[in-house]
Amino acid sequence: MNIRRVRFDHPDAVKLNDEVQAEYHQRYGDGGDATILDAADFAPPRGVYLIAYDEHDHPVATGGWRSQDRNEEGNENGDAELKRMYVVAGMRGRGLARRMLTALEEDARAAGRIRMVLETGTKQPEAIALYVSTGYEPCTKFGYYRHHEESRCFAKAL
Repeated sequence: MNIRRVRFDHPDAVKLNDEVQAEYHQRYGDGGDATILDAADFAPPRGVYLIAYDEHDHPVATGGWRSQDRNEEGNENGDAELKRMYVVAGMRGRGLARRMLTALEEDARAAGRIRMVLETGTKQPEAIALYVSTGYEPCTKFGYYRHHEESRCFAKAL
């Protein structure tokens, strides 16, 4: 697996984002994740967006983080918010999400962020299992979905 930094609006990032949005729709029955994201959110040093490519140079996994500081949505100073973690269906179960998560944590730590935070949902048990198995613990809800019953938020010190 070859992990590359890309812009959030890179064509491969857009393709995988469309796929993850379709999966959110399938699982939750709504229009996908309504959190407002901008390509600038993921521009170093205030964030990063990564895509993993297979040996045939096909994009197979993605994820990013963006800087957050204390705000009205419940973030704290020094937060790195994990966004758009996704592995294409045919490549799941091979450890790609774990490798992507490690790369994102290392990048956020190097950028001076002190805590990685994420929001997921109850209909994504495999995501919750990944995060718990890598040291994430439940935290106070934050972000766009903080008032939704199906929302689950996790944090890990970097």
